[in-house]
Amino acid sequence: MPHSSLSRRERQIMEVVYRKSSASVEEIRAAMPQPASYSAVRVIVNVLERKGHLRHTKRGKKYIYRPSAPRASAIRGALKQLMRTYFSDSLPKAVAAMVQLHAKDLTSEDFRQLVRTIEKSRREHES
Repeated sequence: MPHSSLSRRERQIMEVVYRKSSASVEEIRAAMPQPASYSAVRVIVNVLERKGHLRHTKRGKKYIYRPSAPRASAIRGALKQLMRTYFSDSLPKAVAAMVQLHAKDLTSEDFRQLVRTIEKSRREHES
């Protein structure tokens, strides 16, 4: 169920549902940037459910929607798509871009932690 094939609105809805863990259509709509109408969100949620991205349970008269795939699985899929699309599957290019993008926000300790993480992974790979 790759998220790369989702429309902008579908991705926005999935982001809200992942962030909240579960939500009604109205809760989804309230958390969306530039929310669509209630009926439009309901239609998109139904499409996402038919595509297998969401599932629902009934709470009173409301349907509560949850992601079908665990968040970690969705993150892996999104990162793989991002790497393939923008970085030609090059981890060094992707990491360099992220560091450059956020360099002004990173502390010295953040940089040390990044180096430690890279060094640990290198040692594990060489073992």
